[in-house]
Amino acid sequence: MKAVAIQSFGDPEGLRVIEVPVPVPGSGQVLVTPTAIGVGGVDVVIRRGGLKAYGFGEGHIPGSEVAGTVTAVGEGVDASWVGRRVWAYTGFGGGYAEQVAVGVEDVVPLPADLSDTDAVTLGNSGVVAHFSLAHAHFTPGESVLVRGAAGSIGVTAVQLAARGGAGAVAVTTASPERRERLRALGASHVLDRRGEAAARDTAARETGSDAPAGFDVIIDVVAGADLPSFVRKLNPNGRMVIVGVVGGQPPSDFGTTMMDTFQKSPSIAAFSAASIPASERHAVRAEQFAEAARGELRTVVHEVLPLEKAVLAHQKMEAGEVFGRIVLTP
Repeated sequence: MKAVAIQSFGDPEGLRVIEVPVPVPGSGQVLVTPTAIGVGGVDVVIRRGGLKAYGFGEGHIPGSEVAGTVTAVGEGVDASWVGRRVWAYTGFGGGYAEQVAVGVEDVVPLPADLSDTDAVTLGNSGVVAHFSLAHAHFTPGESVLVRGAAGSIGVTAVQLAARGGAGAVAVTTASPERRERLRALGASHVLDRRGEAAARDTAARETGSDAPAGFDVIIDVVAGADLPSFVRKLNPNGRMVIVGVVGGQPPSDFGTTMMDTFQKSPSIAAFSAASIPASERHAVRAEQFAEAARGELRTVVHEVLPLEKAVLAHQKMEAGEVFGRIVLTP
C-alpha cells in the first residue's frame, strides 16, 4: 500500500510516497481504511526535525488522525466493529497511509451526519481547544486571546471561548479575509500577528484598536521568537497556555519576561492532550462530533488533497496559506 514518509528532515520536499506492507491488526486492534487524513501542525514540526530528540527519525510516517471504515479486527475485538465509520487516533505517526492499524480504544464512532473530512478537522484540535481553556481555568466574563487562530485548534478555541461567555475574544492573524472569517466564528477583536492593531487609519472594529490592553487567558498555538511579548499582554493573574510551536521554539530565556512581570503574578503553562485520560478525551470528542453534526460547532476545511500531494499540503502550511485544516485522501 502507499504511505508518505519523511525521507529527510527539513523542507516539505523531504516527504516521499513509499510502498509499505498492509498492516495486520494485532490483539486489541482494528484496521481502518481512511477516506480522510488530517494534516496537523505537529506533523509539520516533526517533519522539520524539531522533535528528533524525542525519537522521531527519518522514515517516520506522519499523521495522527484518520477517519474511515473499519475493515478488519484483531484478536479480542468485537467483530461488529467491521463496517463502522470511525475517527481514529494514530498517535504521533502512521496516519499518512492507505490503511492504518490502531487500538480499538483509540477509535470513536462517527455520527451519520458528520463527514469523515469534518471528523479529522475537529477530532484532535477540538479536544486540545477544549482542555486548553480548562487548563487555563477560563471562566465567563474573562478576556481571551487566541494566538494563531487561523489553524484548526484556533478556529475551535475561538468558538468555545465565545460560547463560553468570554468578555472578549481576540485573535491574531495577518489577512483581512481571515479577520472577517474569524469574526464570523465569534472573535470580537482581530489583531495582527504581533498582537497589535492591524492599522490606525480605519475603524477600530476593523483593526482591533479597541481590543483590551491585556488578557486574562492566552491560548498560544505559535510560540516562537515573539512569545515573550505576549507574556507581557497578560493581565494580573493572567494565564498563558502554550499548545503548539508552529512558529518554532520560544527563546531559551523567555522566562525572564515572566520574572519582569512578577508583580502581575503571571502563569505560563504548556499543555498536551496526552496528559488527559483517553476516556475523557473521547467523551469530549464524541460530544463535539455530535455538535458539529447538528451544526452547533463549525469545522473549517481549507482544502482536500490526494495523499500523493502531501508535499503540497506541507508547502501550504509553511507558507501560512491555510485557514482551518488541510485534509488528505488516499
